[in-house]
Amino acid sequence: MHIPPFDNENRAIVGENHPLVPLTYFNIVKLTRGQIFDYRLGAYETCVVPATGTVSVDVAGQTFDGIGHRTGDVWGGEPEGVYVPTDTPARLTCRSDAAEVFVAGARFAETLTPFAVRADQLDCVQYGSDETKTHRKIKHILGAQYHDRVGRLLVSELFTVGAGGWSGFPSHKHDTDRLPDETRHDETYNFRFKPDHGSGVQMLQREDGKPGDAYHIVDGSTICIDKGYHPCAVLPGYEMYYFTILGGLSQRSLKQYFQPSHSDQLHTIPGIMDMVAKFK
Repeated sequence: MHIPPFDNENRAIVGENHPLVPLTYFNIVKLTRGQIFDYRLGAYETCVVPATGTVSVDVAGQTFDGIGHRTGDVWGGEPEGVYVPTDTPARLTCRSDAAEVFVAGARFAETLTPFAVRADQLDCVQYGSDETKTHRKIKHILGAQYHDRVGRLLVSELFTVGAGGWSGFPSHKHDTDRLPDETRHDETYNFRFKPDHGSGVQMLQREDGKPGDAYHIVDGSTICIDKGYHPCAVLPGYEMYYFTILGGLSQRSLKQYFQPSHSDQLHTIPGIMDMVAKFK
């Protein structure tokens, strides 16, 4: 499902118990200096990630100051985040002239311990190549290194390297719990383009070998993926970014199932298996 960009007035874009992707949650919060935003989600753990600007986050008696240092857009520096446990009040306070803040969530019943992820604590991987039109960099905010501190939530940022090309390829899905081959993870994306008048396409192939759906994605588009193979592409001459939220049904580690008709390309795209290993 494609949700075109709109002024959400700091209300959830993908709310609790969403009919398509109930395992994920997504909000965009826009603040100016000194403004405060409070929230508490009874059934979802969350991660606060400034797209731009700087905030402090008060949660469970702790204050995490100076979160986020990007200016202009998401290409303006490294991401940072704060993990907010399930059913725990959180207060965001804007410390810059303005801030745009992503709040990513996954359904999880237990209440854990909050912590901050600073720029030097990211788990990054670069894969693909210009030749295969798949050159990408992923910056994991809640990645494999926090496996024992987070319930079901995976949060990352994906950037194109160069301009144009494909992402999420070879085509894969993760809509059915059938270990060891696949896990069910609902997924939500928010896209940005550079320059911001760029655009791309999100494919969604429901059944192998049959025509599926395609959505025209623009700067600020949100995509909810409940099932199916889902590669995406950006127009030549433009860079693409997407903020990625994954929520697992029964475990945190993501087990992707690659479309059999394209699986041979797992051996032709450099670094693809390193990328797969980071979603744990």
